[in-house]
Amino acid sequence: MRSAVLRGFCWDAFAILLAAYHPGIRLLGISTVHGNASLEKTTKNALAVLAAIGKQDAVSVHAGAAHALSRAPAHAPADIHGESGLDGTTLLLAPGAARTAARTAAAHAGPGAVDAMAAALRGCAPGTAWVAATGALTNVAALFARHPELRDRVAGVTAMGGSVGDGFTAAPMGVVDGIPRLGNYTQWAEFNVLIDPEAAAAVLADPVLAPKTTLVPLDLTHLVLATRDVQDLLLYGPPESGTPRSGRGKTDLRVMLVELLNFFAATYRDVFKLTEGPPLHDPLAVAAVLAGTQHEIVFHDFDARKEGSDGQERERFAVEVVTDGTLDDARHRGAQTGRTLVTPLPPGAPGVRIPRGLDVGRFWAEVERCCERADEANRKILATAPAPAA
Repeated sequence: MRSAVLRGFCWDAFAILLAAYHPGIRLLGISTVHGNASLEKTTKNALAVLAAIGKQDAVSVHAGAAHALSRAPAHAPADIHGESGLDGTTLLLAPGAARTAARTAAAHAGPGAVDAMAAALRGCAPGTAWVAATGALTNVAALFARHPELRDRVAGVTAMGGSVGDGFTAAPMGVVDGIPRLGNYTQWAEFNVLIDPEAAAAVLADPVLAPKTTLVPLDLTHLVLATRDVQDLLLYGPPESGTPRSGRGKTDLRVMLVELLNFFAATYRDVFKLTEGPPLHDPLAVAAVLAGTQHEIVFHDFDARKEGSDGQERERFAVEVVTDGTLDDARHRGAQTGRTLVTPLPPGAPGVRIPRGLDVGRFWAEVERCCERADEANRKILATAPAPAA
């Protein structure tokens, strides 16, 4: 079983679900960070998701960095994640809203994210725990800066962020104003890296961390689409389950997850030309920690299109993050701030792993199984809950 500290932010709901219920992962805790919304909102959202999946008493949450290492906070536009950072459903905060608010306050008052992550990693045997980052890398960079000895102790780091471009995969990356783009926030940059490029640079260029880091870029996540068939799978379970494949869905949790997916579907259809369904980003960083285990969801870290490729030669890359310029420069003056410049390394050289593909069907099947486990946990909670006062 792999131990993981989840660091992150609709996509984070799926990441938390996968980390909390996959039988091959032991979730050590969650640290929140600035990004899709303010730190207060992302912390509240993490706790609300845990309540929705029946894990509110099993997983600790610690508030992390409210801004980048050396930059002011920047939050995603409301047309992606909404004002709360997790808009699109009315089901998330309906049960236990007061308790979630109390736990949000406790998450801010308790041990800071860096100290909590360090303690969790020290509590695991060397070479067994992973740090999975699903947002800005601020907390992760701060962790290893304050506790550099933990770089040798962790099994690895997975991070959803960045983009490669130049046909790295067959995924559509989008065209804006007739110009092909690499990023999802500016022409050149992916949002998680852009809002703290110094943190991303510190992690991806670290000589100890880079050889055991897996980067999950937009080029990969844009291959993992929530198509109509996938949404039906999430709503009703696999066809062989016998659940009627019409109507609202099996449970509130499943309806909530699909509503979150569809909140930003129009943006991805109109901006990125992803017409089959919206992509899922963050859970891939969680799935990547299963590499080398009996539960592995296969990621392809080779170029199957390359003549003579037999899938045995593993690609590794040097990753440089552009840190020059401001967010305003990147948004309005064409600066490449936050761009991830990727250079292939010679065969056998240590470097960052950047997969070009994965077993998409297996990935979605595992997400659905985690939905079923969460449904069962919620049923047990409801069965043992005290009856409301008359």
